[in-house]
Amino acid sequence: MRLRLPEERPTEPPTGYKIAHPVLSQDGTRAGFTGVSLGGALPYGVLDEAGCVYGRRHRAPHRRCDCGFHCVHERATAEALLCTAEHRAAVLLEVSVLGSYIRFERGFRYARQRVRTATVGPCACGAVAGALADAGWGRPGWRALAAACAGCVRGRTSLSLASFARLAGEGLRVRASGGGSVEDAAGLGGSTAGLGVSELVAEAALLQARLDWFQSQLARLDERGTQAG
Repeated sequence: MRLRLPEERPTEPPTGYKIAHPVLSQDGTRAGFTGVSLGGALPYGVLDEAGCVYGRRHRAPHRRCDCGFHCVHERATAEALLCTAEHRAAVLLEVSVLGSYIRFERGFRYARQRVRTATVGPCACGAVAGALADAGWGRPGWRALAAACAGCVRGRTSLSLASFARLAGEGLRVRASGGGSVEDAAGLGGSTAGLGVSELVAEAALLQARLDWFQSQLARLDERGTQAG
């Protein structure tokens, strides 16, 4: 006799939590996330469907496979993972579990998900993050991003939290740990229309930091030119 798992039919999608690294496509037109363990080589969008990481043809999640998205039930459990050295640069995601899923003691393995909120930790210097900047590693076609304050961005490829939310789309909300949230404004492109005071201040600080960096580089080049003359 084959045992069957009990079926659940919730009225609303269950909520789960996980950690991931934000990523930006090579051409700068798409934003998403990549996992920290199984399936980490396959970046996913805010609204996405899982496939079998082993290339098998069955649908995820399969009972006899590890495929599918993974998340935990408790926010505190996901936050604890951010304490490890290899996960310090990851962000905390709050997701809606969509489609079929398998419930475990500590979390879900499931077919589809929508990332609702991404919480970005502090910059490596300890300041509140105002941007996501090139982390120095990535996947083929994707640059990994990490939290950065306006003073640490310098000349690296970067996006403000608001810009990342707009680029990722699907109503994603991005907030800095200890700061306000930044909601995606669909159809606004790269404009700052609809942003609040705190978001505009973050955008201005990021632009000022970039301007200061470029001015310091120009001054250095001018000094070298004078010495050569």
